[in-house]
Amino acid sequence: MSPEGKAPKRQGRKAGMGHNAPDEGYLDGQMLIAMPVMGDPRFERSVIYLCAHSSEGAMGIIVNHPAGSIDFPQLLMQLDIIKSADQIKLPDHGEPMQVLKGGPVDTGRGFVLHSSDFFIQDATLRIDDDICLTATVDILKAIAKGSGPRHAILALGYAGWAPGQLENEIQHNGWLHCPADPDLVFGAAVEEKYPRALRKIGIDPGMLSNEAGHA
Repeated sequence: MSPEGKAPKRQGRKAGMGHNAPDEGYLDGQMLIAMPVMGDPRFERSVIYLCAHSSEGAMGIIVNHPAGSIDFPQLLMQLDIIKSADQIKLPDHGEPMQVLKGGPVDTGRGFVLHSSDFFIQDATLRIDDDICLTATVDILKAIAKGSGPRHAILALGYAGWAPGQLENEIQHNGWLHCPADPDLVFGAAVEEKYPRALRKIGIDPGMLSNEAGHA
């Protein structure tokens, strides 16, 4: 993990859900929901939190694809942040830390999406009032000590789009979009995030077709 990154700068006016065209505003701070016709298996049934979207492109974190066998204590030990799992001091609420596949880019690098009660100067990007992004080892050390954010997920890698690419994919029915909420981002029931996101915009997951271009 490192503080450097090539994510596009956040700028512009957020577009609301519905039939707003992408050129009417940017979608940073919103959720992308993969359409069933999504041809890329890396994004099948994905729910993505968009951290940045501008004329320079877009960057987001997939929030509903578990990383597999690795768990948070194992990762901390691999990074030599802790020596053994029993050194982790969970906060009083005892919320487990999820490790997710954040996307196909930079899969060896970690990105922590977290609640806005935690902030590291010059390292944390505040995306909206409730959600921030930090990509330094310092936040993992804070979480291990029990002094990290109340809500957080750790994603390995991220999803990235070149300038105009995301807008084109939305126009060609690759994605729906909707406002974010903390439970969609941080909720423990990962397998429920995709149908929940669809229902959030009034869509029955079983009724989608390639004609449903915009929610």
